[in-house]
Amino acid sequence: MGEMAAPLLLVFCSLICWVSIYIFLRQLNCQRCCEWSCRLVTLVHGVLIVCLSGYVGFIDGPWPFTHPGSPNTQLQTHVLCLSLGYFIFDMCWCIYFKTEGLVMLSHHSLSILGIGMVLDLEQSATEVNAVIFGSEVTNPFLQARWFLRQTGRYHTLLGDIVDILFIVLFCSVRIGVGARLLYCELSSPVPLPIVKLGGVAMYMVSWVFMVSIARFAWRKSIHKYKTWRERSQLGVHPQINGHTKKVC
Repeated sequence: MGEMAAPLLLVFCSLICWVSIYIFLRQLNCQRCCEWSCRLVTLVHGVLIVCLSGYVGFIDGPWPFTHPGSPNTQLQTHVLCLSLGYFIFDMCWCIYFKTEGLVMLSHHSLSILGIGMVLDLEQSATEVNAVIFGSEVTNPFLQARWFLRQTGRYHTLLGDIVDILFIVLFCSVRIGVGARLLYCELSSPVPLPIVKLGGVAMYMVSWVFMVSIARFAWRKSIHKYKTWRERSQLGVHPQINGHTKKVC
């Protein structure tokens, strides 16, 4: 019980920090809606946790593709506690304001349960940190899309660039690299079955998101193509009786 006291304290401190940041941003952006401040908190967490989990997983080690199920390091524990505090905050916020659907709430629930589980087991933080990195690397672009919509700049070249980067990163990292990580997790005899089951569940949630993203990408591509064709047709000046037809 004493060994779990330190992580619990870190999670509590993390939760207080994220709530404090949200309150500060609400005061700073009192003319904006509550979601504006919450999205800013999400953006801060996304950028910060990508940097930290990336360093922990791919520089400090151990390598998640070759050492799944290894004992937690102190740095891994600190990063997981920081992220767990955020997910608890965001989960409570989403439930209170009823802004998210079942899929996002399932993602948050699995994240909270998964991080809590590896902190309690004191192993498998290696691959969970990698999962967090993959899950959050697309988050800044997702938030950027929302802010561009709110400020009326989504239907611009910048909005198209953000969409393309988001889709490419999601497909390559969360689906592509995620599949490789899941294979290493399932084929290794070290991780516990419950951890493997959690990895499968998280990857399935990623595929649910992928289906929605694919539908969005298809609709946007069709819309862009139709817009291009309409502009092309307007740019053509057909000849009628030897005279150019005026396009109004």
